[in-house]
Amino acid sequence: MIVVVAPGQGSQSPAFLEPWTADPEQRAYLETLSAASGIDLVAHGTTSDADTIRDTAVAQPLIVAAGLLTARALFSRVDRSLVAGVAGHSVGEFTAAAVAGVLDDEDAVRLVAERGRAMADAAALVETGMSAVLGGDADELAAALERHGLTAANHNGGGQVVVAGELASLAALAAEPPAKARVVPLQVAGAFHTRFMAPAVERLRSAAAGVTTHDPSLRLWTNHDGTEVGSGSRFVELLVGQVSSPVRWDATMESFAAAGVTGIVELAPAGALTGLAKRALRGVPSVAVKTPDDLQAAVDLIEGAA
Repeated sequence: MIVVVAPGQGSQSPAFLEPWTADPEQRAYLETLSAASGIDLVAHGTTSDADTIRDTAVAQPLIVAAGLLTARALFSRVDRSLVAGVAGHSVGEFTAAAVAGVLDDEDAVRLVAERGRAMADAAALVETGMSAVLGGDADELAAALERHGLTAANHNGGGQVVVAGELASLAALAAEPPAKARVVPLQVAGAFHTRFMAPAVERLRSAAAGVTTHDPSLRLWTNHDGTEVGSGSRFVELLVGQVSSPVRWDATMESFAAAGVTGIVELAPAGALTGLAKRALRGVPSVAVKTPDDLQAAVDLIEGAA
C-alpha cells in the first residue's frame, strides 16, 4: 500500500524546478499553472533567489505547482490506481486535494495563490516566524512555550515540533532551549497555523466559495487530525481552517501505520516528509522525487507493492 505525500512551505530551494523545465511539455504545463496563479512559476522555480522564493505569496503556489508537476510526470509512467492514497503537509494539502481529484489543478494553484497573499498580509502585521524544536521533553517544551507566549504549530512526529510566534520570543527560546532540545529557525515569513493568521482565514474562505469540488477518488487524509476525509467540500473547509490551526502530521503518519502503508513517495520539492517518515515509520521504504531522475525509483516502489 503506497501513499503519495506533498511537502509544505520551507521545502523549496533556488532553481529546484530547473531539471523539470528542461522537458518542453513540463515547462508548458508549468506555464499553464503560472497563468492560473498569476505568478511566473517558471522564473521562480528556475532563476529566482532564496529570498524571493521565501516570500509566502511566491512560495506557496510554487510548492503546490511543483507537486502537481511531479505527480503529472509520475502518473504518466505508472497507473494512478496503484497508489492507495494521498496526503499533504500544510500547503501541501492543496497538492493532495488536486491529486485526489477534489480540486482541478488550476483551481488548486489559483486558490493557494490567494492563500499565500492573504497569509503574507497577515504576517506583515506583526514580526513573526517559526522554528523547529528537535528532541527534548514534551512537558518541558510545553512549559517553555507557555512562558514565551509561543504556539506548537506543527506536530511533525519523529521528535520534531515546529513552534511559532513573535521573533523575539523565538529568539528567547533558542537562547534557552529545553534540555536536550535543539531549536532551528525555519525559512518561513510568519507564524503560520496560529492565531496570527486569523485575518487570512476569511479571505481564503471567500475565495474557496467560488471553487467547484468533487469527492476524492483516492483515500485522502487531513492534517486536522490525521483522519480520512471522504467529502470534497468538507476537505476544502478543512483547508481553509488549517491556515490558523495546528498541523497534525504526527497523527497523519499514525493513520498511515494503522492503514498498513508499506511505502511512501514524496512529491517535489521532496525530502522533508521522507525524512520524518524514516524516524516515525521505521522500516517503511520511501522515495523523495526531487528531480526527474528519481521518477523510476518511485515507479519501482509503486509497482513492486501492487
